[in-house]
Amino acid sequence: MEKFSLEALAREHLERAAAASSGRSAATVYGGHEHALRQTLIALVSGAGLTEHTSPGEATLVVLRGRVRLHANEISWDGRTGDLLVIPQARHSLDALEDSVVLLTVAT
Repeated sequence: MEKFSLEALAREHLERAAAASSGRSAATVYGGHEHALRQTLIALVSGAGLTEHTSPGEATLVVLRGRVRLHANEISWDGRTGDLLVIPQARHSLDALEDSVVLLTVAT
């Protein structure tokens, strides 16, 4: 059994994101390419984001801190701390409306 403090990881990666030219930092918390399930913590400073991309499988996003906007096609969804967003099976992007940390879960 493994245990992680998502709160501690969120603080650490927000600091890294603030120092990075991209305004973001990420770490795989569980899984990876050899697993069907992958969970990745992503920290984004306000104004940073992830450009449009496709998802390799079913995916959700839990907002651990801050406020983000998920875009797919012509629709957008806002997520705040504590929200769970189901990522559509369409090309999508993500923008941080304020300093934010999300937990991305993907099942391939």
